[in-house]
Amino acid sequence: MPVEMIVEDARWSEAGLEALASRAAGAALVHLGLDPELWEVGILACDDSRIMALNADFRGKPAATNVLSWPAEDRAPEAPGARPAPPEPGVEPFLGDIAIAWETCAREAAEAGRPLADHVTHLVIHAVLHLLGYDHIRDPDATLMETTEIAILGKLGVPDPYT
Repeated sequence: MPVEMIVEDARWSEAGLEALASRAAGAALVHLGLDPELWEVGILACDDSRIMALNADFRGKPAATNVLSWPAEDRAPEAPGARPAPPEPGVEPFLGDIAIAWETCAREAAEAGRPLADHVTHLVIHAVLHLLGYDHIRDPDATLMETTEIAILGKLGVPDPYT
């Protein structure tokens, strides 16, 4: 899966984010029946300060968060709990952008007693699903998104992060 990576915080390089992100994003697409080689994702590997500014600018929430995503196209279904329509191959290969923050991710992984690689894999899958129209605001949508994440993570040998 082509991942265009911008690394603003070197700790992400040391943690192997590019390989983790490519594997996670590819697994999400394969699970949904999409060929990972046909799609592209941009990832900004940053720190809490940068993601706080992005969160304030784009969501009006001046606080650090673990991951943000900006879909290239709105694919959200109208019916609660419905699967989003998949993108059409050959139309536009770029799915969107993701930003991920080092300090928040590292803290969350430590607090949960999970390896950082597992937590980051989950967050990248989560963000890719957002790029594809999945969401967790409405309960039926959250159930669909979480069960999809758990299934993808299971295929990668990563335990259910919701237990």
